[in-house]
Amino acid sequence: MATLPAGLLEAVRNYLDITWSDDAGDAKLTGIIARGMKYINAAAGEPLDFAVEDKPRELLLDYCRYARSNAMDEFAVNYLHEIISLQNAKEVARYIAEQC
Repeated sequence: MATLPAGLLEAVRNYLDITWSDDAGDAKLTGIIARGMKYINAAAGEPLDFAVEDKPRELLLDYCRYARSNAMDEFAVNYLHEIISLQNAKEVARYIAEQC
């Protein structure tokens, strides 16, 4: 099973209203979370912190919701503006850091 930031699996389970214990379901969800983190990190162009309540975590929670519903093609369309906004914010931050 992939190693996730502390409390992230529980946060995703809570977001998806999963209140029952299911080891196989948790293993599947852990894979979804890990893939979502890679997808969002790649879109941002850098590793992000998913442990804090911020835009990357928000996108990850929604990624997991769509993946669990077998609707990843819809995630890319519905969240394109959010992903582009994240990319732009990270690009600006990198530019500013280079100028200092």
